[in-house]
Amino acid sequence: MAWFKRELKGIITTTEEKKEAPDGIWNKCPNCKKPLHYSEQVENQYVCHYCGFHLRIGSKEYFSVLFDNNEFTELFADLTSGDPLHFEDTKKYTDRLKETQKKTGLKDAIRSAAGKIEGQDIVIACMDFNFIGGSMGSVVGEKIARSIDYALEHKVPFLMISKSGGARMMEAAFSLMQMAKTSAKLALLSQAKIPYISLLTDPTTGGVTASYAMLGDINIAEPGALIGFAGPRVIKETIKKDLPKGFQTAEFVQEHGFLDFIVDRREMKEKLASFIKMMKN
Repeated sequence: MAWFKRELKGIITTTEEKKEAPDGIWNKCPNCKKPLHYSEQVENQYVCHYCGFHLRIGSKEYFSVLFDNNEFTELFADLTSGDPLHFEDTKKYTDRLKETQKKTGLKDAIRSAAGKIEGQDIVIACMDFNFIGGSMGSVVGEKIARSIDYALEHKVPFLMISKSGGARMMEAAFSLMQMAKTSAKLALLSQAKIPYISLLTDPTTGGVTASYAMLGDINIAEPGALIGFAGPRVIKETIKKDLPKGFQTAEFVQEHGFLDFIVDRREMKEKLASFIKMMKN
């Protein structure tokens, strides 16, 4: 009887005829776990349209969101890290750099470009977390310094988009020197009365938070971004106390006076353009 005996095959598609969905078409929201189609992500500027969670994105996406018509001139694109300490852990630092460059298509953890936001000239330096955790090494500091020089020369505002796990340990003191170097350059920008806007995204931690990320004429963050120096686990183990709810989120940091605004990514371009116009006038 057909009730107890299968007379037809259940799955009749052969293995050769099966079609897989291409990688990157679908993504899952880390917060609400709902599926997001790539076209919907682009249309909604990489913010979950179900719960408003801001997905982590890199310089390519930020440039497309902020620059008019995604038109910009990339600056200092060919800078790459050396290996001053001949560092080696589980693999040589030079090998790690080559692998990461091949995997991400980036030269280092930052890209810098000049363009316009709603017709207003601006220089944007944006970090990429996919490149060794967005770590700050010599190239990151040098690109920021040269971007500031470009902003000084052309008298245009400078926007820094931070997304980093901190200083790059493979370059040790050379990484830590970038904190003082970038801070000194920003002081020149301040003396010239050229606006510096700092945008802190998820996550912004370590030496980046302790230097240029918190030195903006205006400090802005995206909703829910992790912002801090040491991580919550390290702090908890050090002070031996439970941390407050929402500790080191953008909302917590703003409440304690370290941020001026928290701005939704979908409104970011308009807010930045308004601020630049205000500063000009």
